[in-house]
Amino acid sequence: MAVPKRKHSNARTGTRRSHDHKKLVQLSNCLQCNKAIPTHTICPQCGYYMGRKVVDVADALEKKSKRNPK
Repeated sequence: MAVPKRKHSNARTGTRRSHDHKKLVQLSNCLQCNKAIPTHTICPQCGYYMGRKVVDVADALEKKSKRNPK
């Protein structure tokens, strides 16, 4: 197995890792309720995605409460 002859410097290691940082989540506003949500996701407040009603939020909450009574 190949073994490096010399240690890589900290600058060289840092240069290689310069693009490994975490990126911010891109947020956009929901067209219906104007809440900030991540892009390409259904709005958890109103259930709309790209101007169409995809999920009935009231029914989803009701089903969830029936499954997990607290």
